[in-house]
Amino acid sequence: MDGASDNTDEGDEEDIVYDDDEDEFGLPSIASMRKKQTKNANKSHLQTSDSGNAVRGNTSTLGVNLANSRQRANSSDIAEERGVSMYPTTRKSEGKILRPQYKDILKDPANALNLIDHAPPPKNGSPKEMEIYSSRISRINKFKRLLQTSTVSLSELRNLAWSGIPAEVRAMTWQILLGYLPTNSERRVSTLERKRKEYLDGVRQAFERSTTPAPGNPPASSAGRGRGLDEAIWHQISIDVPRTSPHIPLYGYEATQRSLERILYVWAIRHPASGYVQGINDLVTPFWQVFLGMYMTDLNVEEAMDPGQLPRSVLDAVEADSFWCLTKLLDGIQDNYIYAQPGIHRQVRALRDLTMRIDSTLAKHLENEGVEFMQFSFRWMNCLLMREMSVQNTIRMWDTYMAEEQGFSRFHVYVCAAFLVKWSDQLIKMDFQEIMMFLQALPTRDWTEKDIELLLSEAFIWQSLFQDSRAHLRPAGDQSPKNGLQ
Repeated sequence: MDGASDNTDEGDEEDIVYDDDEDEFGLPSIASMRKKQTKNANKSHLQTSDSGNAVRGNTSTLGVNLANSRQRANSSDIAEERGVSMYPTTRKSEGKILRPQYKDILKDPANALNLIDHAPPPKNGSPKEMEIYSSRISRINKFKRLLQTSTVSLSELRNLAWSGIPAEVRAMTWQILLGYLPTNSERRVSTLERKRKEYLDGVRQAFERSTTPAPGNPPASSAGRGRGLDEAIWHQISIDVPRTSPHIPLYGYEATQRSLERILYVWAIRHPASGYVQGINDLVTPFWQVFLGMYMTDLNVEEAMDPGQLPRSVLDAVEADSFWCLTKLLDGIQDNYIYAQPGIHRQVRALRDLTMRIDSTLAKHLENEGVEFMQFSFRWMNCLLMREMSVQNTIRMWDTYMAEEQGFSRFHVYVCAAFLVKWSDQLIKMDFQEIMMFLQALPTRDWTEKDIELLLSEAFIWQSLFQDSRAHLRPAGDQSPKNGLQ
């Protein structure tokens, strides 16, 4: 689909550039804190020895030309907007290989189970390496046997998935755990056909071009106005999509970005109570990536994978399946995105109370330094920690979230608590500014799946200890046992 309008009003353009003092969630940016630290140094760079000469061509400490540009926050939250025509290109000889049996997989994901090709065992591998290899093959086979039954047992699938889902069977497993794909094998083909058609019909309807303008009215000049789109929603989505996982080549391709735009826009207009909220763009990427991998011979699609080279039927299926699974996920946490985002406020309060129980020293230090939990953990709830971790690590974490009864709401709070107290030794030695800078750029770049599994295990321990003591995970005055954070 076409991008946002090129004829954007000057007032709208202001939405594209962040205030130096805030990130996109209105929280203090790292750049603003760094500027405070280096204020004196910056002044010396901006002054000339001759007071009569104007400062020309000077650059800031972030290397931005002050003559024609403003500073942007140097944060992983914020990616520079791409130019209209700056999409990467991949020669077909360099791309990933589409599975020859992709049409069978389109019809029923279970057909992919028969295509799993185990890598050979490591040559001259140590006993430990051979044990790891054998254990992985065994887990894949357990999933295969379960997924190939006429009616999949959800309880057994959850038990298997909690400890991680092999990439070879992840797409189908996720779709079943989320309730998108029926557990009954006889209903899968018809369900997929119906749901995919429903989504594609919804896309056509949403992006349908408006009728011929009335006499005397000029035709709409922009793509958004020409289709009769909700311009406020479309404008924000078209800004956020190029910022989505900008460090991963897959998300730089035009086909990927157009697909994400359609998913987010259709979801937004179908959910008017919340509409589009920044952060939802992150949540669609694990689905898109996992479902795309199902059709490729190489499951790692983050690099050298231009989706624009794939058959339209594959892209349509990946897009539709991602839309419906995103919808299933958000249905369970929609309070996070409606007006005033009450769900996030409940989770942040729950995290504060839980931290006080787990690590009172840290909680009191944060309080003494004037650090509000909302200042750093709002993003953790809004984006489900995706800004703090790689997409691959997020995917592993979601294996467990989907296996939990309320993984994306209640269990996520325990994960955030385990995540926060992990840095306790460093945080209690810091002042307010150091704490905020540290929490907005946590050193998780080199985290592996083992780090995620340790975090999930610690969260499970806290949940086991405290979930029956429900008061600390319930808003004040809420006596309802049905609360999502019980």
